[in-house]
Amino acid sequence: MTSNSQAIYDARTLGRGKMLTLGLQHMFAMFGATVLVPVITGLSMSATLLFAGLGTLLFHLLTKMRVPAFLGSSFAFLGGYAAVVSMGEAQGLSVAESLPYACIGVFCAGLFYFVLAGLFAAFGAKRVMRFFPPVVTGPIIIAIGLILSGSAIQNCSQNWWIALLAILIIIVCNIWGKGMIKIIPILLGVLGSYLVAACFGLCDFSAVKQADWVGLPFQWQNTAFHVFQNPNWGLVIAAIIAILPISLATMIEHIGDMCAISSTVGINFLEDPGLHRTLMGDGLATALASLFGAPANTTYGENTGVLNLTRVYDPRVIRIAACFAIILSFCPKFSALISAMPAATIGGVSLVLYGMISAVGVRNIVDNRVDFTSSRNVLIAALILVLAIGIKYGANDCISLGRISLSGLAVAALVGIILNAILPGKDYEFGSNPQGDKAVDFEINPSLRKD
Repeated sequence: MTSNSQAIYDARTLGRGKMLTLGLQHMFAMFGATVLVPVITGLSMSATLLFAGLGTLLFHLLTKMRVPAFLGSSFAFLGGYAAVVSMGEAQGLSVAESLPYACIGVFCAGLFYFVLAGLFAAFGAKRVMRFFPPVVTGPIIIAIGLILSGSAIQNCSQNWWIALLAILIIIVCNIWGKGMIKIIPILLGVLGSYLVAACFGLCDFSAVKQADWVGLPFQWQNTAFHVFQNPNWGLVIAAIIAILPISLATMIEHIGDMCAISSTVGINFLEDPGLHRTLMGDGLATALASLFGAPANTTYGENTGVLNLTRVYDPRVIRIAACFAIILSFCPKFSALISAMPAATIGGVSLVLYGMISAVGVRNIVDNRVDFTSSRNVLIAALILVLAIGIKYGANDCISLGRISLSGLAVAALVGIILNAILPGKDYEFGSNPQGDKAVDFEINPSLRKD
């Protein structure tokens, strides 16, 4: 028996108390990043926790209960939510009315995982990934971070001292932190700046006092189903086009996460239960969450860091964490407490986050050694960046084609994919550079991942 398999065996003899403690530790690790997405986007906090837990359990079911992965909110889709909300507001809809349309786009992105899993199984990763090389995905990821940067500055401007405190805590914990401190820089940045803001009377806790202790995690009007009572079909189509291409970046992130977990545990999960199963698990979790107004899900590097820290790889501890998240989702007072977070705290954390997203795009290009002496690659990258950012900050914020409005990100992604397909000189081969293949990682603490 190997040392890693022995660690799995030993976890079963720890006893209930230690298993529950390990589960709480995993929930603590994922918590800061998971709740940040609904705080930024306006999605339901309770639904986010519920479907992070349920999504994790579904993922484990589809992967034969073998892969110790936790699924939390994905940062990659933030640009998609922002684009759809912007298009909705241009048509007279509020943020709350626009978000269910974005959820429909995310639902389709979740279903696209099944398509990709089928293509991988039928044709192999090399043939499929030739159509989505780093020269396309890298600039798209860079554009996502740059498009979102304006909202981060607006939130920071509410109180720059609080925002700078959040940034400082994240930097210190990520660079000099040890053990668990290094794994949860986002959570500590949020907690530290939130507590200081509360001490100076900068938080409004009236909603916390009014909230019930027990309640349902989601409301009908916040779900994707609500859209179809009186749908704006143009916005539905636009949301799908805006968000679907983002799944290409999250798919590559997923492959990197599976590699990291496999390396940490010492078991090749890409072979058994197989990449097609893990992709389907991730896609199903995302699709289900989006239907009920929760963010897209993704496998979490923070929890891989906890696995590495504790050396306990039993997937049951992850499932315990998922159950804790589900229990918390039924407490509206807890969700209200998170929602009372000051805008400056959100701004400081998201300033780091959005910059990291763009940096991930740069890393994807660098690690894959994209040849920018090639006019073909320069043209593709240039058009993606200029279209995405130019349309976003242009006069109309989007391009209208009849009843359908296309965000800059959607136009840029479509142009990049089409140009890559038709222009001669495709030289990217998935699998030839393992470091480049898993270069997409939207977590703030990538240093803890095993490559």
